[in-house]
Amino acid sequence: MTDFNEILKQARQMQEKMQNAQREAAKLVLVGESGAGLVRVHMNGHHDVQRVELDSGLLSEDKDVIEDLIAAAFNDAVKKLAERNQDSMAGLASGLKLPDGFKFPF
Repeated sequence: MTDFNEILKQARQMQEKMQNAQREAAKLVLVGESGAGLVRVHMNGHHDVQRVELDSGLLSEDKDVIEDLIAAAFNDAVKKLAERNQDSMAGLASGLKLPDGFKFPF
């Protein structure tokens, strides 16, 4: 049986790791793309869009096409961020040694 003090110690360590992961997420910038790179959206780990790049050749396209490509690039960036966050959280939880039947997250 796992000692309750050990569980508390692990919870404190995990909290520290999560805080570090949040700080790293703020620095992270992922790039979502659409139209084979015609549109690129740079997004940080807090889902703030830092920059939008449009290929100059795209500007002659119909407004609806451009809007759709921007939305697709934004969605690509969000998807990449979600995948990264899922991988990051899985890594944080893997170090915990919880008793059988103990559910995470709490």
